[in-house]
Amino acid sequence: MSESAYLLLEDGLRFDGDLVGHTGETIGEVVFNTAMTGYQESVTDPSYAGQIIVFTYPLIGNYGVSGGAMESEAVHARGVVMRDAKNREDAATAEGGWLDWLDLTGTPGISGIDTRALVRHLRDRGAMRGGIFPTSIPEPEARERIAAEPSMAGADLARTVTPPEIVRFDGDGPHVVGIDTGIKLSIVRQLREHGAKLTLVPCDSTPEQILAEQPDIVFLANGPGDPAALDYVVDTVRGVIGRKPVFGICLGHQLLCRAVGLQTYKLPFGHRGANHPVKDLETGRIDITSQNHGFAVEGPGGEPKIDGDEPVRWDTDFGVAELSQLNLYDRTVEGLILKDVAGATVQYHPEAGPGPHDARHLFDRFLALAGDPA
Repeated sequence: MSESAYLLLEDGLRFDGDLVGHTGETIGEVVFNTAMTGYQESVTDPSYAGQIIVFTYPLIGNYGVSGGAMESEAVHARGVVMRDAKNREDAATAEGGWLDWLDLTGTPGISGIDTRALVRHLRDRGAMRGGIFPTSIPEPEARERIAAEPSMAGADLARTVTPPEIVRFDGDGPHVVGIDTGIKLSIVRQLREHGAKLTLVPCDSTPEQILAEQPDIVFLANGPGDPAALDYVVDTVRGVIGRKPVFGICLGHQLLCRAVGLQTYKLPFGHRGANHPVKDLETGRIDITSQNHGFAVEGPGGEPKIDGDEPVRWDTDFGVAELSQLNLYDRTVEGLILKDVAGATVQYHPEAGPGPHDARHLFDRFLALAGDPA
């Protein structure tokens, strides 16, 4: 028999269901993901550190889990919320059941939730703190524990997911030195498949330490938390812009933008899913992209959204930056190019390829910033 449990949000809304996976409570920022697949990839993505994921697709766990689906060596999400959780191992690639694996990794989950109603509430009110609790914990006590949880705004979670020491991968192409704020393994794979020699350094590395690695190009990785809380990384990035080409993905996009003097802000409920259309303003091409972020970059006038499809420009501390990518759902900034120094960014995840390979060409574009390493 499953133990009864409830999900409680900080605004008092409660949903009752069944505790699945690891038995216990968990607290974090409650966010939703609209992808129909990729549940294991999501919970092992370091960008989900500190968060409880609500899966909008109703059936989760139907194809099991496998080692090849890991985006890191551990689960980083604090919990999962599902409509109908399954523990099947029917898929040819399955190496275990989803719910067994959640239990093994110490990840609490709740099933039997009206996720449609929950997501509509989060869309109206915004992502917020919440927790999964067994019904043995009284609601007033749960409410106090949620109130004690720090907000995601202002949270430096990069230090919790960065490697303690340098990690190196051989390659014959450009030497990419990545500031590892929580890099996904699929990004590592894509860089290596494109021939890059890859060195990952801790997120608190200095410009001098990064330049001592003799990079052809510096990469800013994805990761969790508020980019405004990572001034020490921003200062490092400022120390390498103009001296080496720089490109960034997701959190790395936000950090590069802040390093050149732009501002970021917290989105109401973020972009998390595998079906976001993004327009490349140079080619007019529209890619279907995978996204996982809760913050975005302001437009040239401080506006949260870009009205037209023109490549607007910012005057930055390092010259002109030009809008290169635009989210067609809500018209937020999805990428830019530095015009006076070598640098570029995208907000989404080109390595995830839900199209399935729509945006992977960007790795060629980014690596071309290095020129000829020889």
